Amino acid sequence: MLALFYIFIGVAIGVSVWQITRIMDFRGSIADDNDNAAQGKYAIGFLAFLYAMMIYCLIFMNVIMLPESASIEGEHDDNLFDITFWLIGVVQFIMQFLIFYFTFKYRGSKDRKAKFYADSHKLEFIWTVTPAVVLVVLIGYGLWQWNNVMDLSDSEDPVIIEVYSQQFNWKARYAGADNTLGTGNVNFIKGMNTMGVDMSDKNAADDKQVTELYLPKGRKVHFRFRSQDVLHSAYMPHFRAQMNCVPGMVTQFGFTPKYTTQEMRDLPEVIEKSIGINKIRRAKGEELYIFDYLLLCNKICGASHYNMQMKITVVEEDEFDEWLSQQPTLSEVIK
Repeated sequence: MLALFYIFIGVAIGVSVWQITRIMDFRGSIADDNDNAAQGKYAIGFLAFLYAMMIYCLIFMNVIMLPESASIEGEHDDNLFDITFWLIGVVQFIMQFLIFYFTFKYRGSKDRKAKFYADSHKLEFIWTVTPAVVLVVLIGYGLWQWNNVMDLSDSEDPVIIEVYSQQFNWKARYAGADNTLGTGNVNFIKGMNTMGVDMSDKNAADDKQVTELYLPKGRKVHFRFRSQDVLHSAYMPHFRAQMNCVPGMVTQFGFTPKYTTQEMRDLPEVIEKSIGINKIRRAKGEELYIFDYLLLCNKICGASHYNMQMKITVVEEDEFDEWLSQQPTLSEVIK
């Protein structure tokens, strides 16, 4: 694929240079009907090439796209993406045809005179109102989805997790039996208290600090984010979730996992993508890839930014409860 890209760039540069030299040759002369006819044919040829590239990308490059959303809320993100993609795609497909076909059909000719057309209020109204209505619908859907992810007040018995970012790693803290996180501040960082939890807060004693995220399938998870140093961005691509981690404040979002890690690995599209990745890795002699959910940093936060990855494992709720019960509380760790 990379070789095809380089070939495309080379051809584009070559055509551009050739066209520039042609333009230079026209200085002091006027294009005749033969020149106009040739340029019209080039336009049709480029249209065919453009459509071929579009179809190729739609069919053969789909493998690099993310699989379907692994969260219930993320389904609306996928819907919004699909609606936008097809709206833009259809309009682009039609407009490209009109642009290049009309370039060919109405090419310059000594026997044809251009018609002057001042304006049309009807046309102006149509192409002003139509995009406005489409944008209002899309933005309205997007705002509804944003509120759906950000409103954490309507879920029953959610899992409460704080995700803590620092150069260059992640830590996480689960609310204990009271399902309430103790407060935190960087001023409390000392010794084993690496997340700066206020241990004088009665809600902090039963909190549980971990280095790997476990999430229960089908249960709402509320995330709180803090940063110790610079701006980070908590990015969980398979759940369609991302939020900035800002020093000095707490940000949040929530989602409900709908596939366990194993169920996601068994999806046909994930299997297909894994086969493609392992084909490359096998050729390089690298360790084979096994799908896992990941928490990534989507901000370039420093030289070792790439190290900010935390594994996320989604399991059935009973397995999650068993795992969480085995984690030590902060009061046991920080003495």
